[in-house]
Amino acid sequence: SSTLTIKGSDTMVILAQNWAQAFMEANPGKVIQVSGGGSGTGMAALINGTADLANASRPIKDKERKQLAKRRDAEAHEFRVALDALAVYVPASNKIESLTIPQLKSIFRGKATNWKDVGGEDKPIVLYSRENSSGTYAYFKEHVLEDEDFAATAQTLPGTAAVIHAVSKDAGGIGYGGIAYAEGVRTVKVAPAGGEPVVPTMENATSGKYPLSRFLNIYSAGKAVGIAKEYLDFVLSDDGQNIVEGVGYYPLPKEATTAAE
Repeated sequence: SSTLTIKGSDTMVILAQNWAQAFMEANPGKVIQVSGGGSGTGMAALINGTADLANASRPIKDKERKQLAKRRDAEAHEFRVALDALAVYVPASNKIESLTIPQLKSIFRGKATNWKDVGGEDKPIVLYSRENSSGTYAYFKEHVLEDEDFAATAQTLPGTAAVIHAVSKDAGGIGYGGIAYAEGVRTVKVAPAGGEPVVPTMENATSGKYPLSRFLNIYSAGKAVGIAKEYLDFVLSDDGQNIVEGVGYYPLPKEATTAAE
């Protein structure tokens, strides 16, 4: 086939669209269709066969591997394609410079409800989150909330761009998302429990020093062949990795494993 269908992570949509455009320009007659909906949506599409590749900002779940094996008699193949620092956003007017992981947990669990509780101004905290099909939501829930639930007051929004927009307009707002979207808001330094605050930069994400850094992944059902393999080869090439940096994420560290079977 000369057409490739890719679904999944909203965090990766703009990046994937840029990859697709560059690939199609270099390969006339080949068509790549990219859509979002969340990492979970992409994995579901891969499992039921309505997508050739799934973009995911989180690792595949064991149950998804089993479903893929059962439905399509195929093993999931993982390709690490970029590095992201998951940033914490506040409006530009907020003077908070840094927050610790325990403070973030307290905020998003609904225990700290005023900015003065974490060293800020006397102002109610307004929480903005992602929907539960999002890999970004899953990552934040696991690594910040330690798999506990978000506060019931958290407003869920469909995509990081929507979170950014809401936070930028709300003096009490706080949200989270991929670093590439940080426009019109300010990112705060994040400190691991008992550690020093770290800025979400490429160097800190690549070294693992920034506590909320993660790989962005593409999954195939079975070994990637044909146009899927050509596309993945392009994504992992120097040209493909230059696009990663152009969009605002971080190219893979040279030592990163690009494929995990």
